[in-house]
Order: sequence, then C-alpha cells, then structure tokens
Amino acid sequence: MTPMKTVRRLSFWSIVVGMVIFALKLCAWWLTGSVALFSDAMESIVNVVASGAAWFAIRVAYTPADENHPFGHHKAEYLSAVLEGVLIVVAALLILREAALAFYLPHALEAPGIGLSITAVAAVGNGIWAIVLMRTGRSARSPALVADGRHLWTDVITSAGVIAGLLLALATGWLWLDPLMAIIVAANILWHGWHMVSASVQGLMDVAVDPAEVAEIERIVRANSDEALEFHDLKTREAGRARFIEFHLVVPSDMTVERSHAICDRIEDALEDEIPGARVVIHVEPAHKAKNGDNRG
Repeated sequence: MTPMKTVRRLSFWSIVVGMVIFALKLCAWWLTGSVALFSDAMESIVNVVASGAAWFAIRVAYTPADENHPFGHHKAEYLSAVLEGVLIVVAALLILREAALAFYLPHALEAPGIGLSITAVAAVGNGIWAIVLMRTGRSARSPALVADGRHLWTDVITSAGVIAGLLLALATGWLWLDPLMAIIVAANILWHGWHMVSASVQGLMDVAVDPAEVAEIERIVRANSDEALEFHDLKTREAGRARFIEFHLVVPSDMTVERSHAICDRIEDALEDEIPGARVVIHVEPAHKAKNGDNRG
C-alpha cells in the first residue's frame, strides 16, 4: 500500500476509533457521575471533530497540483493541525470550568470500579492508536496525522491523570482530589495545544527544514555535482510531506547546456531518491558567479 493510501485510511479510521472511545468514556461518566470522567469524555468529542478535520485536510493535501495550485495543496495539513491545537485548548478550558464547579459542589462517586475499568480500557486503546498515527505520520511526512496522534496522546495523559486522581480520592475520601486532578491535567493539555499550534504555524510560514536534513541535502549535492565548481545560496522550506529545495550551481563557463543539464538531473534524482517529497529547483550559473570557491566537498 502506498504512503498516500495508508495515510488516508488511517485518518478515516481515526474517526471511527474516536467515536468508540467517546462512547466508552461517556458510559464511564454516566456510571460514576465523576466530573473528571465527564471532562475526559468531553475531550473525546474534540478528538472526533479533530479527526474528521484531519481526514478532510489529508484528502485535500494529497490532491495533485493544478492550475491554481501549481505547487500542490500540502499546507492544508497544517490548517488541520492548527485547528486540532485550538480544539485541545477549548477542551482544556471546558475541563477547568467543570473542575471549578466541582470544587463548590463535591459528591461521592457511584460504581467507581466499573467506571475506572472502562476508562482504563479506553486509555489503552487510545494510546495504541496514537502511537500508530504518530509513527506512520512521521514516516509519511504527514503533519495532520502526527498532530492527530499527539492529540490522542494528550487524551491518554488526561485519562491516566483522571484515573490516578479518582483512585486517590477513593482511598482517602478527599473528593476535592477529583477536580484538582482535572485541573492539573487541563494545564498539561493547554501546554500540548500551544506546542501543536506553534509548530503548525511555523509550517504555514515556510519554515526551513531542520539542520540535520539541511546537512544531508548538502552532502547529497556535493556527492553528485562532479564537474561543477560549487553550489551556493541553498534555501529550503517544508510544506507537509513536501521539501522544497533551491540553490545555485556554478559550472565552468565553457560547459555545454546539455552537460550542465545532465549534472542537474543527477543531483535532482539523488535528492528525490533519498529525501521523500523533495521538490528541487537548480539555477545554473557561469564560473564568474562563484562565491565560495570550491564548495563541492
């Protein structure tokens, strides 16, 4: 199965998994009456909506380039990631509100054993699915899939915190531990939401690829630019799974167009083979345009 089909299929199944997890958490809240479990269930609603947004964004992002979008639709995934980050923040604020109300109106939990068991099952399922999404998203260079996985992972942290808080509340009889744990978890969710939005905004702003990848690009260019004098002004940017690479290649002034074109083809092929999603633009220049001396290796 191609990476594109894998990403699309996983994004669709995220909606299904999210609905199942939400149903389990809603059942746990209904059985116990816990405000923390209610807040945990409310976050799962956000998961379902966010997964739907990710599925739609991925379908758009993998649409081939057209006349109005000659560089493709890759950035659609960043829009989904931003939306997910915002929804995480909204979920955290809802949790804080419910927790604050519970401080003033504490109440004993009903059927806590069954409710916590159901929540634990939901958390384990969420955790497994989150790992699958993040690993596949990184290998396929899909920001939307990675963001969806991170979103689910924050939900796992939420569930773990809620379970720990409720167990402690049951052991001590301190009912205020239920909303207190919800507040602590909400603060953690806010941090993850901010990080997700920040990373996605950087992608929308045409951030350069990370330094390690830039070094790999330079290595590949040097290894495949025999007969060229140097390359300079390397610029990169990332947009979803795509990596846009642009630089100037200086060749001897008496080199034929055909020969310089062959060198460019060799470099482009090497970059596209070793860096998935590479989009390469090379500006060929004569010898008097050299800036750095021999920059081939």
